[in-house]
Amino acid sequence: MFSKIKYDLPASIVVFLVALPLCLGVALASGAPLLSGVISGIIGGIVVGSLSSSHTSVSGPAAGLAAVVLASITQLGNFEVFLMAVLLAGIFQFVAGISKLGFIANYIPSNVIKGLLAAIGVILVLKQIPHAVGFDRVHQADFTFLQKDGENTFSELLNIFTYFSWGAIIISILSMLAMIYWDKTPMKKVKFFPASLFVVIFGVFLNFIFGKFIPSLYIDPSHLVNIPAFEGINSLINTPDFSSISNYSVWTVALTIAIVASIETLLNLEAVEKLDTHKRQASPNRELVAQGIGNTLSGLVGGIPLTSVIVRSSVNINAGAETKLSAILHGIFLLISVLILSPIINLIPLSSLAAILILTGYKLANVALFKNMYKKGLSQFVPFLVTILAIVFTDLLIGVIIGLFVSIFYILKSNFKNPFVLQNEVLHFNETLRLELPNQVSFLNKASIKDTLWSVPKGSKVIIDASNTDYIDHDVIEDIEEFKSTISIERDIKLNIIGLKDQYQLKDHIQFVNVLDKEAQEKLTPDEVLDTLKKGNARFLTGDLTEKYLKHQVNATSFGQNPFAIVLSCIDSRTTTEHIFDLGLGDIFSVRIAGNILNEDILGSMEFGVYKIGVKLVVVLGHTKCGAIAGACSNVKLGNLTGLLEKINPAIDSEKTIETDRDGSNLVFVDKVAELNVHKTMDRIRNESSLIAEYEKEGKIKIVGGMYSVETGCVTFFS
Repeated sequence: MFSKIKYDLPASIVVFLVALPLCLGVALASGAPLLSGVISGIIGGIVVGSLSSSHTSVSGPAAGLAAVVLASITQLGNFEVFLMAVLLAGIFQFVAGISKLGFIANYIPSNVIKGLLAAIGVILVLKQIPHAVGFDRVHQADFTFLQKDGENTFSELLNIFTYFSWGAIIISILSMLAMIYWDKTPMKKVKFFPASLFVVIFGVFLNFIFGKFIPSLYIDPSHLVNIPAFEGINSLINTPDFSSISNYSVWTVALTIAIVASIETLLNLEAVEKLDTHKRQASPNRELVAQGIGNTLSGLVGGIPLTSVIVRSSVNINAGAETKLSAILHGIFLLISVLILSPIINLIPLSSLAAILILTGYKLANVALFKNMYKKGLSQFVPFLVTILAIVFTDLLIGVIIGLFVSIFYILKSNFKNPFVLQNEVLHFNETLRLELPNQVSFLNKASIKDTLWSVPKGSKVIIDASNTDYIDHDVIEDIEEFKSTISIERDIKLNIIGLKDQYQLKDHIQFVNVLDKEAQEKLTPDEVLDTLKKGNARFLTGDLTEKYLKHQVNATSFGQNPFAIVLSCIDSRTTTEHIFDLGLGDIFSVRIAGNILNEDILGSMEFGVYKIGVKLVVVLGHTKCGAIAGACSNVKLGNLTGLLEKINPAIDSEKTIETDRDGSNLVFVDKVAELNVHKTMDRIRNESSLIAEYEKEGKIKIVGGMYSVETGCVTFFS
C-alpha cells in the first residue's frame, strides 16, 4: 500500500480539502451537530478505508442521506436516540455483508451507473458555479434540486448576478486554467504535487495578496472554509442513548438507514470501478462489512451515517490516487484539522474548491461520454439520459430507481423480441420450425414464446430444443406443456421437445423423426441430393449441425431403407461421410475401401442401390494426404494390399505435370494422383456398368466426384 505514497499523499490532501466542507455541509443539512459530519468523515477515511477492498472509494457522510437523517432525528426527537439507530444500522449492514447480499450490485445496468456518474458531474458543475463566483448562500454539500431556501439549482444560477465577488471569480478562473494546462507544464512530472493541490495553495496566497494590496478583491471569511473551533473532547463526541434500544421507531429508522446507505454504497462502488484507470474490482460484501463497522462506530462516538461517496471518490481518482492509502490519510487529515489546523484550513477560499469540483464534474459528464452512449443505441442511451435528468431534478437514490425502471423496460422489450433462436430447417425437403431456447429462460420470455408457439400453422413440424438450457421458469414450462397436450393435438402439429432436464418435470417428447421415406426419396432429383450434401458440408464446417435423434432413427429405419446417395470413399478415419455431410442414419449407402478403388463387388453393390433401392446420386470421394495413394505412388509391396494398390497405377501414369519426386513423399504429387484416381473410378463406373450408365443418360441418377481436404474439412465436388 505504501509503495504508491508519492501518488496517494498529495491526492489525500486534495480529497481532505474537498471533503471537509462537504462533511460540515451534510451535517448542517441533516440537522445534526456540525462536527458529527467531520466525525463521520474521519471514520469513513480511517476505518472504512482500512477495511474496504476498494482502492479508490472514499467514504463519509453523504448528501443523499441528509433528508433521511433530518427526518429521522425529527421523528426520534433526540440526537442521542438517533445515534442508537445509526449503531443498529451499522450492525444490519455488517450482517448483510457476511450474508453475502452484496450480489445486488451485479444487477445494476452499466447505462444507469454511467448515468449516475454523468449526473453527479452535471450537478457538480451547476452547484459549484455560484461558489466559483462568490455567491455562497447555499452550502457546498447541498446537491438537491429543490433547496432549503426555496430556490432550485437553476434559479440559484440566476441569483449569482445579484451578488458576486470579483476576487472569487479571479481565483476560480485562474485555478481552472492552471488545472487545464497543468499537463503542458514541466510540473506534470512532479507526481507528488498535483494541480488540484496547487490551486488550493494558490487560492490562499492570492487572497493574501488581495488583502495586502487590492482590498476590493479580498475574499472575506464568509466565502472561506469554516471549521468550528475545537473546545475539548466533550464537544466532539456524543454517545448513543442505549436505553432507547427497546423503542420500535429506533429499529425502523435503523433499518431504513441501513437499506438506503447500503444501496447508495453499492451504486457508488460500481461507479468508482468504472472511473478507476486500472478497472480494479472490490468485493461488495466486504464493502458492506466495512460500512457496517464504520456506521456502528460512528453511532458510538456521535457521527452521522456514512456511505461510499462518489464526489470524493471521483476527486480522489482525478487527483491521481493509486491505493486505499489516500482514503485513510484523508481521514487522518480530517482528524488533525479538527484538533489543531482549523485556523490554517479556514484560509482556503471556497472558490478554489469550487474550481476543483467543476473540472471533476466536467470529466464525469464530458461530451464524448454522451456521444458514445448515443452510438450504442436507444436501449442504452435513453436509460442513461433519464437517469441523469432524474438525479439532477430529484436526488441520487430516486434518480437511480427511475433510471432502473427505464432500463428494465428496455430489458423486458429486448427479452420479448428475442428470447430464442427461431429458424426453419429443411431436412429431406420437409420444412421444420425449430425453437432453440437460450441458457436461461425466465418469465420475461413467456409472452414471446407463447405467441410464437400459438401462431404455428396447422400440420407443421416443430422442434423445441432446450439442449443448452440450464434453467426454464415454471410459467414457461406450463406453456410448453399446454402446447404439447392441447394446441399441437388440435392443430395436428408434430412436436419434438428435446434437451429438457428432469427437474423441469417435462420429459423429452419425440413425435417424428427426420428419416427419408420412400415417397420423399422418389420425389428427389439428383441435383437436389447433391445440393443437400453441399449444404450439409457447409454446416459441418461452421459447426451448426442439425439434431439427428440417432436413437430414434434406429427404430424408424428398422422397417426399411430409402437412402438418396451412394458414397464411395476411402477407409481413412478422417472421412466419415455421415459426419462431413451432416447426415443421419439411413441417408446414404456408405462404401469404404482404401484408395476409393472400384471392383466387381463394389460395382454390384452400387447397381443394387441404384436399381433396387432408388438412390439418386453416386459420389466417388477422394481426400488429400491419402495414405493408400501415397503407398501406390511409392510402389509399396505388402501382402494383399499390393494387388489393391496396383489398381491406382492408371491414375499415377496419367499424371504428367510433375516429372520429379514422383513418389509418396511428395504430397502435391499424391493429391494430384488422388484426384485423377477419382476421375478414373467415375469413368470405370460408367464403362463397366451398363445399368448405371443407362440410368445416368436418362437423368435418373448423377455421378460426381469430390475431394475432401483433411486440413479444412471442405469437400470440393466436380463432374
